[in-house]
Amino acid sequence: MKPAPFDYVRPGSLEEALQALAGHPEAKVLAGGQSLVPLLSMRLAAPAVLVDINELPDLDHVRVDAEGVRVGALARHARVLADADVARVQPLVTKALANVAHATIRNRGTTVGSLVHADAAAEMPMVLQLLGGSLDVVGPGGRRTIPVAELYVGPLESSLHHDEIAVEAFFPALAADTGVAFEEIARRHGDYAMCGVAAVVTVAGDRVVSAKAGYLSVSDIPAVVDLTDALGGEVTDASLARAAEAALAVLEPETDIHATADYRAHLARVLTARVVTAAYQNAREEQQS
Repeated sequence: MKPAPFDYVRPGSLEEALQALAGHPEAKVLAGGQSLVPLLSMRLAAPAVLVDINELPDLDHVRVDAEGVRVGALARHARVLADADVARVQPLVTKALANVAHATIRNRGTTVGSLVHADAAAEMPMVLQLLGGSLDVVGPGGRRTIPVAELYVGPLESSLHHDEIAVEAFFPALAADTGVAFEEIARRHGDYAMCGVAAVVTVAGDRVVSAKAGYLSVSDIPAVVDLTDALGGEVTDASLARAAEAALAVLEPETDIHATADYRAHLARVLTARVVTAAYQNAREEQQS
């Protein structure tokens, strides 16, 4: 199929981009296009106007400091993945990006674009949710910050207004004595995962003081579950089993063309135990380094 007809605008400034969006509720913003272009080709999206922001200045940045990682709207996945400072300050971003599609797609696709696309089967929306990050957007009323808790409101739906443009994502830095881990199961490398799990675990000595896990491809929106109480301060076979069941009580996986609900539940159980254990071990290593 071919896309439905649309007007194409390639503004040279953010102000021009906002003007192009004004008055067009069905307009779409194009950055990397790795999610949008297939939707256009299948006519699952048919915007009247396509606003290409690739000429906008000062949006192709990756900035890292003690607070965390800031990623501009035009920074490609590959650039963020290759940044050693990102891996040092927030390694979960790097671990997740290594699982995003294939290298060709990472070379063109943008991290902020993936966040705005709001696909619960994608890695980066879940990571932002798990880390408690935020998204900065600019619209007619100026710039505002959307906490991730207020960002995802439904399947493939964010709380951005139709006349706003996402300009920067913020991923908080890894806290002291904290470890992370990420793993997903897909039919083939680069395919959307049937289930993916990330974990952030904080320790005091050999005790777990905080543990959260994020899940992709098991719910309509990116899902995060606090597993601290279920673990009871320790990582054992019994506590991991409790944690997995506590997660499933919240997630309630569903059947689709890729996997049955039972199989997704099985994957969630296995990956929860595996990833929480890995994050705990990582936290202990960080504590001793």
